[in-house]
Amino acid sequence: MLHEFLLPEITVREAGAGSDIDLGSQAGETLLLTLGITRILEQQSLDISIWGSADGADWGSKPIASFPQKFYCGTYNIELDLTGQPQVRYLRAKWQVNRWGRGDSKPLFTIYLFVRAVQPELAAAS
Repeated sequence: MLHEFLLPEITVREAGAGSDIDLGSQAGETLLLTLGITRILEQQSLDISIWGSADGADWGSKPIASFPQKFYCGTYNIELDLTGQPQVRYLRAKWQVNRWGRGDSKPLFTIYLFVRAVQPELAAAS
């Protein structure tokens, strides 16, 4: 059963991407992605997208999932159903940050992203 950090807790101040993970036997299954935001400044936003790849080299031109734009600390979940995309064997997170208003113009977020497989009976119930 997959239980892994797609993005270990890090502090980000600019756009970036995490390392990719191999889904292994969980490829083609339903996954639960948990985004944690543990530190944030006011007047800034965070966009997190999830990218999939069959070979770990070609990530395509658009993400396979995205979290709604975030402005506050908290824990947020989205379900990623890969049953229709069994070719996706690798996942990677990318983020964009934005800051406006007064003070330091550089955004500041401390975030993590965890991925785990959803048990088939729970995925069917939702």
